[in-house]
Amino acid sequence: MKLDRVLSPHQFLTARLSTSRSYGANNVYFDPGSPITFDSISANGEEDVATESASLSLLSGITPRLTSHLRVQFSRDLEQQFPNTTGTQTSIYSWMEDFGQSSTLPRQTREHRLHLAETLSLSRGRNQWKFGADGMRTWDYDYFPSLFGGEYLYDDISVNPWSLPIPFEPMHEGLELTPLRAWAHNVPRYYEQNFGNPVSHPNSNDYSAFVQDTTRLTPHFSLSLGARYDLQTFSKTGMASNPLWSQVGKMPLPGTNFAPRVGIGYAVGNDRPLMVRAGFGIFYTRIPQTYQSAVINDNGLSDNFISLDNTVTSQHQVFPSYPNAAVNCPGVPVSCTIPAAWQPYATSEVAAFAPDFKTPRVQQASLSLERELAGGVKGTISYLFVHGVDMIRARDVNLPPPTYYSYPIFDPAGGTFQNAFYNVESFTTWQTSYSISCPYPPCINSLDRPISQLGAIDQFESAGSSVYNGMTVSLRKRMSGGMYFNLAYTWAHAIDDGQDALVAGQPVTVQNSYSTKSERGPSVTDQRQRLTISAIEEPHPFAAGQKALATVFDHWKVSGIMTYGSGRPANAMVSGDPNQDGNTSNDRLSGYGRNAFTGPDYASMDLKMGRMMNLGARYHLELTGESFNLFNRNNERLAITDNGFQSTAGQFIKYAQYVGNTYYPAYYQQPTSLMKPTSSFAPRQMQLSMRLNF
Repeated sequence: MKLDRVLSPHQFLTARLSTSRSYGANNVYFDPGSPITFDSISANGEEDVATESASLSLLSGITPRLTSHLRVQFSRDLEQQFPNTTGTQTSIYSWMEDFGQSSTLPRQTREHRLHLAETLSLSRGRNQWKFGADGMRTWDYDYFPSLFGGEYLYDDISVNPWSLPIPFEPMHEGLELTPLRAWAHNVPRYYEQNFGNPVSHPNSNDYSAFVQDTTRLTPHFSLSLGARYDLQTFSKTGMASNPLWSQVGKMPLPGTNFAPRVGIGYAVGNDRPLMVRAGFGIFYTRIPQTYQSAVINDNGLSDNFISLDNTVTSQHQVFPSYPNAAVNCPGVPVSCTIPAAWQPYATSEVAAFAPDFKTPRVQQASLSLERELAGGVKGTISYLFVHGVDMIRARDVNLPPPTYYSYPIFDPAGGTFQNAFYNVESFTTWQTSYSISCPYPPCINSLDRPISQLGAIDQFESAGSSVYNGMTVSLRKRMSGGMYFNLAYTWAHAIDDGQDALVAGQPVTVQNSYSTKSERGPSVTDQRQRLTISAIEEPHPFAAGQKALATVFDHWKVSGIMTYGSGRPANAMVSGDPNQDGNTSNDRLSGYGRNAFTGPDYASMDLKMGRMMNLGARYHLELTGESFNLFNRNNERLAITDNGFQSTAGQFIKYAQYVGNTYYPAYYQQPTSLMKPTSSFAPRQMQLSMRLNF
């Protein structure tokens, strides 16, 4: 709803109120871009979202040359997610992603924001000045009991099929079961569960101020200069220090975030001049609240995590019985404390900012050449350069130096040696002597972290950078004779170090904390080629004298857009934690860098037809029909995650294998479908709508 009011000849007030509601069953893990899912209904849930926003805007003419634009806005975003079921989550490797209660549900987020801004515009001679400042107060409530219900993982495991009184007891050198057979015999390989306080209040304040001057130096040349200052501060509510790591409970200190900007415009010629526009600026980014939540909750004191391997004798003795959780945590916003009996098997993880952390910033430069051609067609060539500096990237800094080991490669069935090895930088060593825990050496030792009292220390560093180069050539015909046309082709290339600004709180993606340069590669958003063709046609084939035919065939509006995009980069990921850093989410295929493969391309045609009907002087009826992916092209795609597209590149199996006369404690098993698409974007969709304007 919008209300406009003229308060005086020099003051104009605008009030706006908007609200939206979104809800539905099984919509938490529903991807509208793909009809295919690998999640069960039990692992899904219901999401209810409510947003409201109210704003006031006062435009005042203080003097003939000075105007004021005052804006105030209050908004809130309420999101709740409920699981379809309760109990532990279960995953069967290569068969079922998960079933049972989701590890990320329930969840509740409430955000309230108050935003106040003022802009003054002053016209003086050739100069157009602008001065502005704004402030924003954000209150957040985040309830996120991630993995508080526990999770069982079925993977390859060796067992004793004749053990009594319980058959299929895990054992070294026993009968090897595949993940699905392990599920059939109820022999899970791993169990994981989190403990701690699931509630955080990552409140923050944002302040900024800017000044800008645009000067027309000559009739053909204009110059714009400006500067902006940004400041973000954070609440200390819930922060706690930890003597084991000095940065625990600390958010970054405010920096001198001054950002200069410059732009020019130059017209070459008088008749259909060539317009030259160029600009350069620095832009500082906000630190997302999710990092603040991670610092609050992952302090190494109140948070605990247990990860049990059923093949380790000491852990097998306490391994819970499926499907029971090791500890029944309440499904409400209260802390879940780990019992003393489980403390020997628990670790505490830390999330903290590096002491030299800097606010991320982007350096952006652009150049465009534009000229009007014959027939009302305008041609444009533009170039865009974007350089991300001090981008956020997490790194586990509680790891020992890695050691190189070689592991044999076997076929997808695990029975035939492929006469090749993969080299791995492992953070654990091999035990080569006999012991009760290692009856058949060599064995892979447990991870020995430098700070043994803590698990992973995910340090947020200003270590990432990115570079984007893009050139676009476009032709655009302005609306004339009922016809509009636009064609744009873009060639671009983006590379970065794998910044993780949207996945704070998840395991780090850096594969080797001692060799972060190996993370340099194509960006998740790297798309080399993109072609877009769009058109709008408003035909009026019949003159006013042919009223009957004009009533039927005139006043239609037909529009369409065709899009083609080349394939996007994809990671070839290996399961089983080959580098033994305790993180199963950062292992790539040996010998290949990040995003070293390219996924399928994409093409789609969308069409829209509409008709406006007059129902009187004050009433108009608008009928619309739309079709998306009109030709129903099968746009295949790989699995998509928070870190981009991925493809399964094999499995690292901690099960002994002989190669000739040499004994290895683990081996690689090749995949059956490397880079094979597992999903598709949406098929053809059609919709009809009707709108009454009065």
